[in-house]
Amino acid sequence: MSLVSERLKLVRPSQTKVMTARAAELHDQGADVITLSQGEPDFDTPSAICEAGIRAIRDGKTRYTAVAGIKPLRAAIGESLRRDHGLDYGIDQITVGCGAKQVVFNALFASLDPGDEVVIPTPCWVLLSRHGGAGWRQAGARRLQRTRWL
Repeated sequence: MSLVSERLKLVRPSQTKVMTARAAELHDQGADVITLSQGEPDFDTPSAICEAGIRAIRDGKTRYTAVAGIKPLRAAIGESLRRDHGLDYGIDQITVGCGAKQVVFNALFASLDPGDEVVIPTPCWVLLSRHGGAGWRQAGARRLQRTRWL
């Protein structure tokens, strides 16, 4: 008996990570490579952010946080959404994730069932173009009765 689920057997390596690894190999071989695969900035972390991280460590903020993110950050995001975009969301409507890939996965995994349809405009993020065998299918350019995400 396998310890791996049938769903996991359908998952393939992230093409974003494959491209990033290939670019690193070429760079190590001396090639002049500009990597556009995973949205990694081409500059160092700004010093104010580095100092804030160091200060947080010194202040003992080194424990796991709430799954949705720490309340002061969620409140700041809410304020930014109000100030910059005229959107009004309460702190209980805001979550913070470790990156877009995880947040999108969580949203799709939580809301889609086998047979549900998803409209994905292209060009798109490479992971979405393959949809990881999650049991949902692209609906193409049309929106259907069963379309859950657009």
